[in-house]
Amino acid sequence: MSERTSKPTKTLLILALAYGAASLFHHIHNAEFLDEYPGLPGWLSRGRVYAAWLGVTAVGLTGYALLRSRHRIAGLAVLGIYAAFGLDGLGHYAIAPLSAHTVTMHLTIGLEVATALLLITAVASGIVRELRGERQSFQIDS
Repeated sequence: MSERTSKPTKTLLILALAYGAASLFHHIHNAEFLDEYPGLPGWLSRGRVYAAWLGVTAVGLTGYALLRSRHRIAGLAVLGIYAAFGLDGLGHYAIAPLSAHTVTMHLTIGLEVATALLLITAVASGIVRELRGERQSFQIDS
């Protein structure tokens, strides 16, 4: 594998892992401090927050598996969906004003959204390269 083809792939993997970690951080904080998050619905529980994270992560793992099995466009599209879930954290601000959130809440939401946007950008770039016929290897060397 040439350095030209492996670099975007490693970047994509690093960004997916960074988003996954930020998403986990936000979901853990949300689950453990659920009663402190303003405006959340009463039916939301700690278990449901963790289940949501597992569901989102399953989408990301599916996208990665598709990339590894050489289904490039499909894998990138699914990774794009995975990353788009990270923008859902902005919904906290739709149900309660900025001032109602703690600094830690802003931090966890912000990290998740920022890493999601970076991953979306990398995915979009990968899709453009694929559509242009610039083949990339999605095998990750250890």
